[in-house]
Amino acid sequence: MSILAPTLPRDVATPGGCGVGETGREALLAFAEELRRLRQLAGGPSLNTLVAVAARRGRPLARSTLSDKLNAKSLPDWDFVTGYLGACVAYAEQAGTRLPADLTDPARWKTAYWRLRDAARADGRRAVAPTDRDRPAPAGTPPPQPDGRTPEFVPRQLPAAVRHFAGRSAALATLTALLAEPAGPPGTVPISTICGTAGVGKTTLAVHWAHQVTDRFPDGQLYVNLRGYDPDAPALAPAEAVAGFLEALAVPPERIPVGLASQAALYRSLLADRRMLVLLDNARDADQVRPLLPSSPGCLVLVTSRNQLPGLVTAEGARPLLLDLLSPAQGRELLSRRLGAVRVAAEPQAVDRIVAAAAGLPLALAIVAARAATHPDFPLARLAAELTATRGALDAFSDGEAGSDVRAVLSWSYRGLDPAAAGLFRALGTHPGPDVSVAAAASLAALSTAEVRRPLAVLTRANLLTEHTPGRYTLHDLLRAYAVESALQTDSAGLRRAALGRLLDHYLHTAYAAALLLHRHRDDIDLPAARPGATVVEPADRDEAWAWLAAEHRALLAAIDLAAEHGWPTHAWQLAWSVNTYLDRVGAWPDQSRVQEVALRAATAAVDRDGQARAHRNRAVACLRLGAYDEAHDHLERSRHLYAELGDRVGGGRTELNLGILAERQGDHRRALEHAQRAHRLFEAAGHAQGQANALNNIGWYHIQLGDHARALDYCGRALAQQQETGNRYWEAHAWDSLGYAHHHLGRHREAIDCYRHALALWRETGERYFEAITLMHLGDSQQAAAEPDAARVAWRHALEVLDRLGHPDAAQVRERLTGPPAPQ
Repeated sequence: MSILAPTLPRDVATPGGCGVGETGREALLAFAEELRRLRQLAGGPSLNTLVAVAARRGRPLARSTLSDKLNAKSLPDWDFVTGYLGACVAYAEQAGTRLPADLTDPARWKTAYWRLRDAARADGRRAVAPTDRDRPAPAGTPPPQPDGRTPEFVPRQLPAAVRHFAGRSAALATLTALLAEPAGPPGTVPISTICGTAGVGKTTLAVHWAHQVTDRFPDGQLYVNLRGYDPDAPALAPAEAVAGFLEALAVPPERIPVGLASQAALYRSLLADRRMLVLLDNARDADQVRPLLPSSPGCLVLVTSRNQLPGLVTAEGARPLLLDLLSPAQGRELLSRRLGAVRVAAEPQAVDRIVAAAAGLPLALAIVAARAATHPDFPLARLAAELTATRGALDAFSDGEAGSDVRAVLSWSYRGLDPAAAGLFRALGTHPGPDVSVAAAASLAALSTAEVRRPLAVLTRANLLTEHTPGRYTLHDLLRAYAVESALQTDSAGLRRAALGRLLDHYLHTAYAAALLLHRHRDDIDLPAARPGATVVEPADRDEAWAWLAAEHRALLAAIDLAAEHGWPTHAWQLAWSVNTYLDRVGAWPDQSRVQEVALRAATAAVDRDGQARAHRNRAVACLRLGAYDEAHDHLERSRHLYAELGDRVGGGRTELNLGILAERQGDHRRALEHAQRAHRLFEAAGHAQGQANALNNIGWYHIQLGDHARALDYCGRALAQQQETGNRYWEAHAWDSLGYAHHHLGRHREAIDCYRHALALWRETGERYFEAITLMHLGDSQQAAAEPDAARVAWRHALEVLDRLGHPDAAQVRERLTGPPAPQ
């Protein structure tokens, strides 16, 4: 006998396994038999499998409870029935099994279940069913309401879900976790605020999830669009929204009280002790939402908004869910679902270009997908080319309707900004980097760092800006494009150029200050004065300088390009000069080479021979690191000639030292020695003590390569004393390494090890990764020679880790030491 049939025996088992009459026992067995039949028709999953499937759905079932209910030991509660039904259906879908419709209809299961509950009560025994209010009445008779009326239907107001929903597994899991949380104090209701930028898919996510959990809210689902950012109509007043809900709950117009407070009170009364889901879509602020919050713990509220609604989080304990942009993989999944896997798989490169152009914004991808679906004969490569041709503009993301036009949708958020926040938003389109600091934003807006925090907070709350780490902000590419368009329409060319000038001043002056803390013995350059309104950060020490350069690495590279492209050549080459030490020490040699090429073009355009000489020499250093020796030689020769024309002996001396390093790399140690000696003479003529010490160390090093270790100790020892006197820690480390190398070749391995440890401490202090690895390699050689093979392997492994991270070819030498025979002594 099927429990889904219209009749059931009245004498049923009571919950908890109490004794029952003969007829009741038959009914309970019939109920359990239907549960078992559903499991078999679903494919016969094991109990452990059902437990796992239920857990993934967010409706956990205990294995012991499953066994108990399937063997008719006690009557299940309704949550168990719905959880078990959902798990069987999900397992069947995964296995490709189609279940009979009568076994998957929750309404029919609920009717049968409550008939059993009624019979349990009639039997006069203990029952633990929900209250009579929660019990469905006989078919066609809705439950009574607090005012004594009977509604004509249970509200099911959710909009249709998007058919091709993709991604968002983490967000869905976060929402589902709300269902498993224990009930709060009386009078509280679980709330989730789903926030994010325009077009990111907040409503789509909320509606999709709400449809998945309707069985958890059998008393209905309420929905209202609060029109918080509608450009053509004012935001919906709370009173209007409450009135709409009262109508949905079948309260006649004449019974609706006057005044928002009274209406909200009746609304809460109607939802008391009921299990309903309330979706408040497109809210502007917390005040618009509060009158619509029920007070029944059995309810759940979802709120979507472009605003982060901190008031609801603070006062009502709402759980915030910030919806981010789609990842590239999720973007491809969305296109695949909308256009078909075959079409997407046929043009993977075009799909990647479309996803990149859409910047992870679901609305933008949906617009492109709609165009592709409308023209199934169009190659996706053609659509990708159209997007590329727009160069980041928003024209390609429009289908002529305001609700699905990216520019129009973004404008609805922008129009709600106050003048200061709107002005900052437009200025941020100028910023070239992946993220922006508070000081950079202050420079763009010509505000102090204290003053700029308020408009930054406004933009963040409106989800036009994301604070991805404390004090650093990002805006996605399409928002950036909209900011640029808005600036072109609103701000004069003079205002835009002034903002750019302040931003470049901020980066140049701060980077220069940081560079001098990293290498305070660098030669000075004359910076242009910073403009009024530019914020210059003064790092307190070397650690702060290093941290600032690391945080601004990508922004600085982009600023150099921006300065060169927009007619600021001095800023371009001086910025490149200022970041050169940092890029060299962290091993970012491709970046170093590229920005020095930009610097060279900028200095040439400005007819600045000093800038050209510096850019040639710095570019040569990068080429040396990358093994491009012929190119390095050309740049060094040009630099040497320019310094000679300028009469700059110090610059000429530094170039000679670089030429010596190049000759050494090419195996010509005699020529390398000659360059170092020439450098020493130039520094001596200029009275430059620091340069003389550097040259002495290099002279000593080349004597080591030529086999004259005793003379090398003399030169390197003099160099060390002078470096310690001048306080140049970087070149002091070079001197210690050179001394260690000389001692090693003289067989004084203990002395060598001691020197290398001094050098390592200084390399790590100055952040020089490459030379740290070289000294580690040398240290390992001396430890091996001193019969300390285990210590040697530790040093070599550390050297290999550094060189592998740098992608440097010298790593091969270390691998040979670790895998081959002992290194020659």
